Amino acid sequence: MKNARYCAFLRGVNVKGTNMKMAEVCAVFEKVGMEQVSSVLASGNILFSSHKKEAELKNDLEKAMSEYFKYEAFLFVKNQKEIEKIVANNPFGTHPDYHIYGFVGIDGVEDTLLSEYEKSKQAEGEEATIVNDNFYWKVPKGNTLGSEFGNILGRKKLKDTFTSRNLNTIEKIIKKM
Repeated sequence: MKNARYCAFLRGVNVKGTNMKMAEVCAVFEKVGMEQVSSVLASGNILFSSHKKEAELKNDLEKAMSEYFKYEAFLFVKNQKEIEKIVANNPFGTHPDYHIYGFVGIDGVEDTLLSEYEKSKQAEGEEATIVNDNFYWKVPKGNTLGSEFGNILGRKKLKDTFTSRNLNTIEKIIKKM
């Protein structure tokens, strides 16, 4: 079976005391059999190749990361085509005054995120929507952590269901794949 290219999006890396060097993370991935391993930025984006299926990869990698770094690891694995779709389906385009985020997570998390967004108080110009099972959030620069929805994203009950990345980061991931 031919190896496919993937990106593992780690949740909660290098925030709130969970600090790790990407070289060490890459070494953990290699130790459990991943090939062509590299990182993109220091925010927990690990590119690799494998012949395994995404669900198996998620389980194996979370277990290895948890054991090595002594924390409860959460990550989400997407193949190259899925990552390219996140950027291609961006409903907000680009704007110098806004951050645009794409979310990756468990099946159906986009509905939970939209529901939470709709219940929150929005800043002027803040928007969110679902396109082809992907959740997108547009927020004025400087308001990401000050936004009511931004605070909801950090809730413990959601930690194992998704992570987000600025679309600029996802574009860098695609270029490096």
